[in-house]
Amino acid sequence: MQAICVFQPEFIRVFSKVNGWDGNCCVVDRLRYPAGMSYVYEEYRDLVVIERVEEAEGVVTIRVGAPTGEKLPSWEPGAHIDVQLGNGIERQYSLCSHFGADTWRIAVLRELDGRGGSSYVHDNINVGDHVRTRGPRNHFPLVDAPSYLFIAGGVGVTPMVPMLGQVIFDKDAPWTFYYGGRTRNSMAFRDRLEALGVVLWPQDEKGLLPLDEILSQTAPDAAVYCCGPEPLISAVEEACARLGRPVPHVERFAAKPVDTAGDPGDHEFTVVLNSSGAEFTIPRDRSIIEVLLDNGVPVMTSCTEGVCGTCETKVISGDIAHRDSILSEEDREEGIYMMPCVSRCKGDRLVLDI
Repeated sequence: MQAICVFQPEFIRVFSKVNGWDGNCCVVDRLRYPAGMSYVYEEYRDLVVIERVEEAEGVVTIRVGAPTGEKLPSWEPGAHIDVQLGNGIERQYSLCSHFGADTWRIAVLRELDGRGGSSYVHDNINVGDHVRTRGPRNHFPLVDAPSYLFIAGGVGVTPMVPMLGQVIFDKDAPWTFYYGGRTRNSMAFRDRLEALGVVLWPQDEKGLLPLDEILSQTAPDAAVYCCGPEPLISAVEEACARLGRPVPHVERFAAKPVDTAGDPGDHEFTVVLNSSGAEFTIPRDRSIIEVLLDNGVPVMTSCTEGVCGTCETKVISGDIAHRDSILSEEDREEGIYMMPCVSRCKGDRLVLDI
């Protein structure tokens, strides 16, 4: 998932004093169903581009609002939206507007070896254009903790900027923030962040982030957050394990490698829709989402890789074979939610709250 940043009002005021920032940002709590509520299909929202800014080398921010001017839904730091692009591609972007603003802002890194989404945004989306969005939703929320360590790589900084604002102005907790990038010019929001005390770490000047040293100097009960390229996230996870620290909070741009050899979900099984009792056979070589969509069942999906969380579904009964890159080990052990675009059933039957 590509990221965007969210700023608390106080954070914006600090930015404004430092660099005249006048951007917008936003986020929401993780999409989970309240007690007694079943799956609800979320429709797309048509928005208009209000502003476009070149934030750094290869990074552009896009601010969108309602065509009629009404305020868009609120959100919490870490949230993202789905954006349906004109070339038929749909992508997820973290929000980075003023917290509580009437509009939303996303930041998009042009990926030269990507699949066309970021290039389309950079080359085709301009002020006045219309875009379709869905969300926001949040699978990367900021937890309560005595202190925080933020480790960001490239555009992965964006969901953590609003988190930093919340820590500084709402939680008043100690924090440390390391922001790595290929070069200083490629690092969005660098001047404003550095003015707040964020440690910039351009790779061409300083090399790779010294993760063992950083983590060793961090309090054992600090919450560790990381977002960025897969090599950085994997390195942080491995360093935390090596040093005996709790599992870090991470958000990925792409699916992590999943070894399905001997996976208990590698077989045919039946899915039952709790609302209607309808049953569907899921072949070994097809996903739950694919089968449901082929049979006209209105389910939300986007990345189809178990990364964005759009398809998150409550499981009424059945054992889940998790293959996503989102749920924590605690979530998996609870066995309440699954990502049916990639995850499967360990047994013969799953009843879904659809």
